[in-house]
Amino acid sequence: MTVTAAKTIPALAIADIADADVATVIALWQACGLTRPWNDPAADIALARREPNSTILIGRDGDAIVATAMVGYDGHRGWVYYVASDPQRRAKGYGRAIMNAAEDWLRAAGILKLQLMVRKDNAQVHAFYQSLGYYNQQTVTFAKWLDGREPTP
Repeated sequence: MTVTAAKTIPALAIADIADADVATVIALWQACGLTRPWNDPAADIALARREPNSTILIGRDGDAIVATAMVGYDGHRGWVYYVASDPQRRAKGYGRAIMNAAEDWLRAAGILKLQLMVRKDNAQVHAFYQSLGYYNQQTVTFAKWLDGREPTP
C-alpha cells in the first residue's frame, strides 16, 4: 500500500515489517527516544508479528525506513505504540502518513476506535495527535508490575 501524506511530500510506501527491517526499526525507535529499559523492543516486535491482531507498519521513503507504528486491537479498541518518524526528516508528513496507515489497518479489521498513550509532559506529541483529530479522554492509566518490581514512569 502506498500512502501520500500531503501534496508536498513524496509518497510513503507502507508495509508490514520484515525480518531484515528489525534492527533498523529498533535503531529508529531509539533515535526517537521511544524505548525504555524495561521493554525489550525486539521482544515487542516479535510479539506483534506473532499475533494475528497486531503488526508493525513501516513507512519507506525510497529505501529508507522513515516511520513506524505498532498497531493492534484487543477486541474492543485499537491501540498504537512506537509511532516514530525519522528525527532527521521531521515535518515531511511521515507521522501523519503512518498514523493514517494504522487507522486504515484497524478499519480493515473492523475496529472503530483507536486509543494511544502519550506521556503527560510530551506537549509536542500532544499537539501532533490533536492536529490529527485525537482528543484527550481525561482518563487515568493505572499500572502494576506482576513480577513485583518497583513502579516505572
